[in-house]
Amino acid sequence: MSRIPSLRVFRHQGYRHYWFARQLISAERQMVAVAIGWQIYDLARETRSVEESAFLLGLVGLAQFLPVFFLSLVGGQAADRLNRKMILVASNLIRLLIIGVLFTASFYPAAVAIPAIFIAATLTGGVNAFTPAAANSLYPTLVPREDLPVAIVWNSLGFQTAAIFGPAIGGFLYIGGPQVVYATGAVLIAIAIASLWTAQTPAHVPNKQARGLKMVFEGLRYVRDNKVVLGSISLDLVVVFFGGVTALLPVFARDVLYIGTEGLGFLRAAPAIGAGLVALALAIKPFSRRVGFWMLSAIAVYGLAMLGFALSPYFWLSMIMLAITGAADMVSMYVRSSVMQLATPDGMRGRVSSVSFIFVSASNELGEFESGVAARFLGPVGAVLLGGVVSIVAAGAWIKLFPALARADRFEDTATIGQEKA
Repeated sequence: MSRIPSLRVFRHQGYRHYWFARQLISAERQMVAVAIGWQIYDLARETRSVEESAFLLGLVGLAQFLPVFFLSLVGGQAADRLNRKMILVASNLIRLLIIGVLFTASFYPAAVAIPAIFIAATLTGGVNAFTPAAANSLYPTLVPREDLPVAIVWNSLGFQTAAIFGPAIGGFLYIGGPQVVYATGAVLIAIAIASLWTAQTPAHVPNKQARGLKMVFEGLRYVRDNKVVLGSISLDLVVVFFGGVTALLPVFARDVLYIGTEGLGFLRAAPAIGAGLVALALAIKPFSRRVGFWMLSAIAVYGLAMLGFALSPYFWLSMIMLAITGAADMVSMYVRSSVMQLATPDGMRGRVSSVSFIFVSASNELGEFESGVAARFLGPVGAVLLGGVVSIVAAGAWIKLFPALARADRFEDTATIGQEKA
């Protein structure tokens, strides 16, 4: 048994360039997220209470979610009809302009900087409505089908590596001011664009059999009818919507654990450390049996660790709890991604990915809004406790609501099992 992940997928030039660009973009997003979170919370605390400032953090998540909600299905249709590589190049050029807005606004006081951050968050949401469907539809065409599970694991491993180092680097760079973080992010995006532009990708074959709303509804019907896919992505929606803690980390760093912006970077990196270790283990020895059991068990562990984080008075214990949440989420994500990629026809990948991303974005960005609202009325600790309880309850409830997911055994069987009635 090999003790290192297989490198065979990197013999494909297109995948190498795609993977490299993906990690740079992931690192940039993590760095910028640290800067935005600390900057807006710190500016808000000049005139607002902890609860009011936490609510403002939640509003940033809402600003990112609304464009995703309204445009993601359009983005999925675009990924099935247009050149996916060019969608990624164009969207990241727009992302580069958004970073320019953040960089410029960082030299101004709160009255200018806070509205500029909300404008940037809204524009970023619009970009995010198009990039996931294009990215998730492109990379399966860059490797042979037999290499796809390895590519999925390497994508996860690379993302978690970027998520570990991105926030930590962002936290330390913030010592020099938010403009230093934004300038560094701009350099990373520029390199990523060059890598995508030079990637050798197969000619895109658009789906010519359907147009407009018919294509959108086909993607919705597919997710509705495949109970394993529907169960896995809806479980992620509920758990991360209520159980996500990312938006509140600046609150814990500044006013609960008192660890500053450097500590915030480590808190944001902690889930990625746990997820990266699990991704490495999966790359070495992926599991292929009892996939439904592993996913539901991971969600229960996630909820327990979230309770531990909420009650922790120590920085080191908080780091451990967040690392466990990341490890558990990695198991869940691995099952969900494998099911979707292996069960979905190539001609529908863009639309199905866009439907999935609406769920993911709802759980992340809209979940940040929920966290802000909950923190406004329950306080930051109470908001996280609520999320932990909901996660544990959801893990049990989904066994009854989606028995096809609970009894799913092999990934290869999920396409046919998922078509059965729940």
